[in-house]
Amino acid sequence: VLLIFIVLTAFPYLSSAQSFFALRRDRNFLVSVGTGTATYKGEMVNPGDFGSLRPNVAIGAEYYLNSRLSVRGELTYFQLRGSDRKADDDRWERNLSFKSGNVELAVLGAVNLSPMGIRFYQRSALNFHAFAGVGLLYFNPKAELDGKTYALQPLQTEGKKYSRFQPVIPVGLGARIKLDPFFNILVEGGYRFTFTDHLDDVSIRRYPAASSLKSDIARRLSDRRPEIGTQPDNPTQVGVRGNPKENDGYLILNVTLQYYL
Repeated sequence: VLLIFIVLTAFPYLSSAQSFFALRRDRNFLVSVGTGTATYKGEMVNPGDFGSLRPNVAIGAEYYLNSRLSVRGELTYFQLRGSDRKADDDRWERNLSFKSGNVELAVLGAVNLSPMGIRFYQRSALNFHAFAGVGLLYFNPKAELDGKTYALQPLQTEGKKYSRFQPVIPVGLGARIKLDPFFNILVEGGYRFTFTDHLDDVSIRRYPAASSLKSDIARRLSDRRPEIGTQPDNPTQVGVRGNPKENDGYLILNVTLQYYL
């Protein structure tokens, strides 16, 4: 719905975009639509690495406060995925995995390397910038068992509650490429610092006691070692499930089309 609103709002301007009078009116407000990749960093990837590339789509609006500073609102849908099958150490014995559809709403401030110019169409053909901001993330980790997909948070697979809404801090770098007076291509890469270790539903160091969990499904998804025969005789005292000392995070790389309203 928001994307349709942006398109309908922009249409009257698009029809007169190349006219002389359109250039005479200064503009400092942009709308955008973009796509790219998202990658997860957490317990289910090798140390120092990121997970597999997953798609994302984003829409946004940006306002220039002056020739160098701008503020932007952006809504992004993206996917994350991780699996112990790709571990290069003994984490493969946990046999855990997850996939997640996520939504991020963020407000970002950007500082441009070069000024825009006296008028918007006099901006540089190539301009670099840095950005930072605050956002709200909704995440919903899921896993497959016996051909069915289960949301993990309601099952409390670690015997603890956590919220699927979390604050995030986006930071990153980017470049704007001027296509014509009214359009930019925006190329950006940004990491999201989170305040949770549950993007993948894995956090506590030791496995919880099976009797403390809510259901048979929760017990099976909490400790999946029996599926591949790696569960020890004393499952709650031997083996590491997670690392609560480090929060999860994710990286978003996007290519975005911007239009000056």
